[in-house]
Amino acid sequence: MTPLAIGFLGLGALILLLLLRLPIAVALGAVGTVGVFAIVGDRAALGILADMPYSFSASWSLSSVPMFLLMGYFCYHAGLTDGLFRLARLMLAALPGGLAATTVVGAALFSAVSGSSVACAAAMGRIAVPEMLRYGYDPKLAAGAVAAAGTLGSLIPPSVIMIVYGIFAEVPIGQLFVAGVLPGLLTAANYTLTIVARVMANPQLAPKVERHDIAGERLAALRDTWPVLLLIGGVFGGMFGGVFTPTEAGAVGALASLMIALAKRGLTPSRFRDALVQTATTTAALFVIAIGAMVLTRFMALSGVPAYLSASAIELGTSPIVLMIAISIVFVVLGMFLDPLGIMLLTLPVLLPVMESTGADLIWFGIVLTKFLEIGLITPPIGLNVFVVKSVVGDRIPMGHIFQGVLWFVLIDLVTVALLIAFPQISLYLPSLMR
Repeated sequence: MTPLAIGFLGLGALILLLLLRLPIAVALGAVGTVGVFAIVGDRAALGILADMPYSFSASWSLSSVPMFLLMGYFCYHAGLTDGLFRLARLMLAALPGGLAATTVVGAALFSAVSGSSVACAAAMGRIAVPEMLRYGYDPKLAAGAVAAAGTLGSLIPPSVIMIVYGIFAEVPIGQLFVAGVLPGLLTAANYTLTIVARVMANPQLAPKVERHDIAGERLAALRDTWPVLLLIGGVFGGMFGGVFTPTEAGAVGALASLMIALAKRGLTPSRFRDALVQTATTTAALFVIAIGAMVLTRFMALSGVPAYLSASAIELGTSPIVLMIAISIVFVVLGMFLDPLGIMLLTLPVLLPVMESTGADLIWFGIVLTKFLEIGLITPPIGLNVFVVKSVVGDRIPMGHIFQGVLWFVLIDLVTVALLIAFPQISLYLPSLMR
């Protein structure tokens, strides 16, 4: 059997294992390991497999992953995100559906101190859903807005997804972070407009919340949140200004968030321990999946499958835009069944060589890919953010109602993706200023 045939057989086996619900790290590693043995033999395969896990996990760039996660968990467990929501609520109180719109803005701000969509959805769910239900908001709108807003954690920097993509695609992580800013703001704006339009069409979805002495409350909220706003501005201002690298920015952010949390006396010993444990477990899970994907990547390279698909794409004369529209269907389908990191690491070994062969900008492709991964977080039946929100709200809102609530946001996300594909400069304008 030729290496190419072994490669395609391995892809088929991988899909079968995933359909059987085998953990994605195990599926990636097992198929990659067997494939490498089948192509190069025992001795060469053992040498490859002995070196690969260490060479990948020892990457200096990956050290920013636990640091950005730790920054977010410190802010979350110390209650620093509560003030962000309160400030956004006071700023948007006059809008139709103001509390739901506040959730989107609060999630965008929290995303700037956390690289995790799941952490963002959990934080906003704990804060925003009870508030909206207390004021009589439709439960579908309340839970749907939180689940959708949580996805901003993948797109607005820092983003763990972007860090891993940058390492695999060998593109500058700093430029990826900058590239995610405008698409992230566009997504947040589209979510807010969707909420306002729906509430204007049906005011019963979100009763108007009467507020008094807004100016005084705004000043009080600003006094509570200015350290977090300073943290966001300092970390990203320093990173984009060249004071420190994206990798160093994670460590700076983690230290600064710890100092703020201790100064505000919001981080008890038990909460400090919880932040460390959650950071460690999340990092370990990410690394195990990534190592499995690296083994699969080596298997694919040895088999020649990516080169074969790249040559086929060139022969067909497929443009990057047409190719993106075609693989968009694949991402939407995969997003219904797999977690975001798994989708990315499953598809990158095949898609990156194809996109390079057609001349696509890999920064742009990374942003579009991240956006598709965001959509996968809220699409049934395995919408991870929906399950996170459900775990927060308990029995107050049925799972089916949360999925119904995110439907409008999935539709507007597809519009956003179409804009990013049709107008690549939305993603590439800010990075072009750095080159």
